[in-house]
Amino acid sequence: MNKPLRRIAIFCGLLTLALLLRANWLQYVKADDLATDDSNRRVLINRYSMPRGDIIVGGRPVTESVKVEGSELKYKRKYMNGPMYAQVTGYASQSMGMTLLESTYDSVLSGTDERFAFERFTDVVTGEERRGGDIITTIDPKAQKAAYEGLTKLNARGSAVALDPKTGKVLALVSTPSADPGAFAGNSLKESKRFKALESDKGKPLSNRALRETFPPGSTFKILTAAAALEHGVVTDVDARSDAVSPYPLPLSTNKISSQAGDAVCNKASMKTAMQYSCNNVFLDAAVKVGRDRMLETAEKFGYNKDVYAPELGDLRAAKSLYPGGLDKPGTALTGMGQGSLTSSPMQMAMVTAALANDGKVMQPYLVDEVRSPALNTLEKHQPKLMSQAVSSETAAKVREMMEFTAKEGSAKRALIDGVTVGGKTGTAQRGVNVRDQVPYGWFVSYGITSDGQSVAVAVFIDPTAMDISREEISGGSLAGPIARNVMKAVLKK
Repeated sequence: MNKPLRRIAIFCGLLTLALLLRANWLQYVKADDLATDDSNRRVLINRYSMPRGDIIVGGRPVTESVKVEGSELKYKRKYMNGPMYAQVTGYASQSMGMTLLESTYDSVLSGTDERFAFERFTDVVTGEERRGGDIITTIDPKAQKAAYEGLTKLNARGSAVALDPKTGKVLALVSTPSADPGAFAGNSLKESKRFKALESDKGKPLSNRALRETFPPGSTFKILTAAAALEHGVVTDVDARSDAVSPYPLPLSTNKISSQAGDAVCNKASMKTAMQYSCNNVFLDAAVKVGRDRMLETAEKFGYNKDVYAPELGDLRAAKSLYPGGLDKPGTALTGMGQGSLTSSPMQMAMVTAALANDGKVMQPYLVDEVRSPALNTLEKHQPKLMSQAVSSETAAKVREMMEFTAKEGSAKRALIDGVTVGGKTGTAQRGVNVRDQVPYGWFVSYGITSDGQSVAVAVFIDPTAMDISREEISGGSLAGPIARNVMKAVLKK
């Protein structure tokens, strides 16, 4: 063989070897990744080749799989009361992907979970149509409806979260405005346009404000400031007059901060009176005396600066609520009244309220109670998990005393329910630097406890930007208080 032919033969041999190596790499090393890659059309076809399992609320499915004629994607998703449950279910769209429960539990809902192997084999033998497993949520349908209808009636951008303080069960999870996930569940051009229109909508109907967005919590944070002051011995008697003057001189600053209730009421008021009238000076002063490190420590015990859900739950994780470290005295003081660099999600404020109602114990919130196979066998059953003991039971009891007094005699009266012990706190939070030009946020947090020990904690957040309302009319008590009351009543008055 002459030299040119030998070189060509060696080159062809190397190419053949490279092809064999590549084929083996794809077949044995990358096979699983390619088989589950969302870019693989076969994955999509397989995912929608059979009815997905259902997401269950209150014993009834809020999802359904419907046949699509003339498409290789044989089934698509349909949602009952889609906008009301969108922040619970998320969406499963043939063209836009998946979010929330639909995404996190896709292997269960699509029937591809490894734990279904025996049932899939049985289906092949019996000829039964394959289907997915079911996800049983913790949502209380009456509480969810009360929260959703309350927010939509106001035409507000907002959210509401309700928790079972003793277990961490999420009883309501609502964000408005919302959208029906079924409107873009298929892969038609029309559905793609609907999704893009929702994405660009100024009201952000695809957002999950309850979990994914954070805001200054305003005066609702005063319940945590009070807990920190009591826990660290800065305040020992909630009825004793303080030495916090009103207007309050912000440390290292020429600024003085007043309260809406007026200086005459708030000047050197006790912490209970300050909670009743939401006096800023007492809580600014308390935060300064507790100090930045102990304020940070207490905030983190309540869940700040942490993932609310375990990282393995992926799409169910909430945005971290932030209590910054390294604040100076003015910054620490401002956090005492829920302003400054502090941010909270509605979920976080519901957790703070629930912990105080639960003797200082912070329970990890959870949305899924049970995971079932297609044959209705229980694969997973959630067990309540203690996140932390944020404050002592004695401290929590003193904060509840003040919150209940605020509900009876102060700004939280709109949350009162006959025959139920109710504690509450309003909040109005400024946004931005030029506060005179901005409509503030409205907040309301509350808990209700029945005589037999049943309880619920609620946080309601309202962004009134789209509402026809003046700045002077914004009040967490007047706007959000009735919503919180109706949610609590839905849970406790069965």
